[in-house]
Amino acid sequence: MTGTDTAAAELRPPGTGYVEVDGRLVRIRRAGTGEPLLLLHGIGRSLEDWSEQFDRLGDRFALIALDLPGFAHSDRLPQAATLEAYAAFLPRLLDALGVHGPVHVAGNSLGGAVAMTLAASRPDSVRSLVLASSAGFGREVTLALRLLAIPPIGRRLLVPSRDASARAERSIFVDRTLATDDRVAWGLALASRPDHATTLLEVARSLGTFRGVRPRWRRRLLERLATLQIPTLVLWGEGDRVLPAAHLPAAAVALPSAETHLFAGTGHMPQIERPDAFADLVSAFLERHPIGGDR
Repeated sequence: MTGTDTAAAELRPPGTGYVEVDGRLVRIRRAGTGEPLLLLHGIGRSLEDWSEQFDRLGDRFALIALDLPGFAHSDRLPQAATLEAYAAFLPRLLDALGVHGPVHVAGNSLGGAVAMTLAASRPDSVRSLVLASSAGFGREVTLALRLLAIPPIGRRLLVPSRDASARAERSIFVDRTLATDDRVAWGLALASRPDHATTLLEVARSLGTFRGVRPRWRRRLLERLATLQIPTLVLWGEGDRVLPAAHLPAAAVALPSAETHLFAGTGHMPQIERPDAFADLVSAFLERHPIGGDR
């Protein structure tokens, strides 16, 4: 993908544009009608990770996806990128979009941890949570992310290359045919953005070490969430090589009232790899927990 192709692809999805929040530009995508559903992507990713769900949920929900600040085509935050910084930013984004009151929030990987942090810090702003292969339920994480916590190695690992992008795309799917040339080119384009490496390293080092995901923030976050009784659906891919499916039963223990589902033959992004089943589960869950309903 050339620079020109990347610029054209930047605004390709219908409903994609920019909003200014605190003097910084944030790339968003909005579509659909109904109750608002905020969609949060994973580390080093972009709002394109929700494209399949825009095609399937837009007739039932008002979907809002964004490039988290510092990733893809959104400006960085003024402070370091952390779960708390992202959770504090999201209400300001929603205000800028004219979305007031509680919303449903779905997050994949890092996005799931951001969604939980938002719910823990602003419980009145979150009606329900959908957590897809979410960070926060266990220590184990792919070696590639653990290595980012080692300063001399982390920067070298993030030097953009097509081979590195291809490996990253293949790692998130069981069905390797989904690691298409277009996805690889898009991943390389994002990795080449000026703020990508800095933001990714900030997030990775705030969440974990070479040994894995830090237990302290996970424990505090889950203990807080367990007291709030926010309706929660936790989804995982059986073949997840980034955050293993063993974290799903751990989620059920930490959040006893949560609903859970394991997708067979699926990797780290069930919203892409099992789009129809994912949309059906999410839609049914959200319709059981409408905004304004009892918790």
